[in-house]
Amino acid sequence: MSNPFKPYISDEQNVAELTIKSILLGCFFGIVFGCSTTYLAIKAGLTVTASIPIAVIAITLGRKLLKTTILENNIIQTAGSAGESIAAGVAFTLPGFLFLSADENGNINSAEYFNYFTIFSLAALGGMLGTMMMIPLRRSLIVKEHGVLPYPEGTACASVLQAGEKGGVFAQTAFVGMGVAFVYAMLQKVFHLIAETPTFVTRQANKFWPSATINGEITPEYLGVGYIIGPRISGVLVAGSVLAWWAIIPLLATLVPFENVAHQLVTLGYLKDITAAGG
Repeated sequence: MSNPFKPYISDEQNVAELTIKSILLGCFFGIVFGCSTTYLAIKAGLTVTASIPIAVIAITLGRKLLKTTILENNIIQTAGSAGESIAAGVAFTLPGFLFLSADENGNINSAEYFNYFTIFSLAALGGMLGTMMMIPLRRSLIVKEHGVLPYPEGTACASVLQAGEKGGVFAQTAFVGMGVAFVYAMLQKVFHLIAETPTFVTRQANKFWPSATINGEITPEYLGVGYIIGPRISGVLVAGSVLAWWAIIPLLATLVPFENVAHQLVTLGYLKDITAAGG
């Protein structure tokens, strides 16, 4: 049996929690991080958690402007991260139905069924279903297993919220990163001073790799994700790309015409799945 849990805010303390400003801020961050998560999921094939970044921003803005309590900040990060989680679920599941509906020529025939109302309804029902399923699991997985199951992300987020009560600068790194990413994106996409996809092509006279092309997308979202997930997982993704382009595609090209292989892989998204899964 684990030791009895003593909450940071006891039941006897009267601290504001579910307020109008916490709900509005949570919805705002849910929309912002939901949009960024959807874009990142479709472009990069993976997402990053939003709980800790939202908690950091909520602490900083709440202390400076809104005077929010630790429980209000918890509501903000919970609602915001829920929006990010729902967006990730939509981005990772609905495209699969489109791929499955493609005919033998790669044409997608069911795109007209996936309108805004359908996507919104599926996301809303999925979010409510997940919330209702978590209600009976909370006591058995969180309350009774406290101290047994680690929950590293939740523990880290709680530590950030508790540390925010003691003062200090937390959001400086987040805002500096946002500024650097904005400047980088402006130089790349507006002024075109930085190539979005640097490319290196070998000479045609090269007997081993004639006219081979090596390129990679160097964008703020990829750099940010790589920094967060670390070199180990990034190496797995690179290994998946190498496996896809240097092994699987050449193997398939020996069986059927290469043009058909490339067209099917790109159209159906299989090449993206191989790259993101690391093989």
